[in-house]
Amino acid sequence: MSETRLLDVRDLSTSFVTERGTVRAVDGVSFVLDRGQTLGVVGESGSGKTVLSRSVMGLLPRRNVRREGQVLYDGTDIAGYDEKEMSSIWGAEMAMVFQDPMTSLNPVLRIGRQITESLRFHLGLDKEEARATAEALLASVGIPEPRRRLDEYPHQLSGGMRQRVTIAIALACGPKVLFADEPTTALDVTVQAQILDLLEQQQKERHMAMILVSHDLGVVAGRTDEIMVMYGGNVVEHARTSELFASVRMPYTEALLRSIPRLEQPSHTRLEAIPGRPPNLLSPPPGCNFAPRCRYVQPKCIAERPPLETDPATGHSWRCWFPVGSEANREALDRNLAAGVPVGIPAPGGA
Repeated sequence: MSETRLLDVRDLSTSFVTERGTVRAVDGVSFVLDRGQTLGVVGESGSGKTVLSRSVMGLLPRRNVRREGQVLYDGTDIAGYDEKEMSSIWGAEMAMVFQDPMTSLNPVLRIGRQITESLRFHLGLDKEEARATAEALLASVGIPEPRRRLDEYPHQLSGGMRQRVTIAIALACGPKVLFADEPTTALDVTVQAQILDLLEQQQKERHMAMILVSHDLGVVAGRTDEIMVMYGGNVVEHARTSELFASVRMPYTEALLRSIPRLEQPSHTRLEAIPGRPPNLLSPPPGCNFAPRCRYVQPKCIAERPPLETDPATGHSWRCWFPVGSEANREALDRNLAAGVPVGIPAPGGA
């Protein structure tokens, strides 16, 4: 095993058993994360990004959940750990910055109490040492007057300040892996940039591995080493960041890129949305999950699920019968345009 390899997730699947049936929210996901590396996980709401992060960390409900596969952390499979065993890993080895600080912070506890709790549990600091460390942590994440903030409650802080507090809590015990789950949700654009810059700075200073979860390819473009695109619980494209943007192969990734606003566009330009809706994971389609929304769809896409293909030269992976940029893809689009086929309805006599 590589000395730099910190997290090795193999064929991880997570299903929720409901009254209406079983929802396979994460379906056979595999990836490797090295020390100091940043992986971006991208997709729409419902694609499985958050469930994947919580599955790796073991932060799932206790009932009506099935998790399969391996989660090798520093060479040890922690997928079968119970809550007591995981308590030594949460905070000290792996930590998470949640997307909504107003619900992840306890509204009836002072900020200082929420930070010092993990410091005393994992590091064995006494009350005064923990408080001094908490003050230093707040200062390190850019919160002014950190000593005074320790005695305040979450509702007394702005959204950006609350998110900085959640980052301080996550970093308190020096974790080796940080999950940042949509860390800029509900923040204005200026504060979003500040939070992302702060995460990047802390990640480099501490040489942490980080998984940055987002619905926006623009957010992860310049802040990650690799990008993994998820759709319907599956990985549909995975590549080094530069390779993915230089040579998009999955139509879903292409559609995400088309939906990003661009500075060079005139004011009031209509945004290009992805038509249709994500698949119903209670009864997913037999073929490609993205077929009903794909501009290149052919009968083969409706009938057969594509495997995850990998280019051995670049390590670039994608899940598509007619990958973007290929001759087969251009022919598929030409057939659909010629037949006037709406999105989601295969052209007659296709491949």
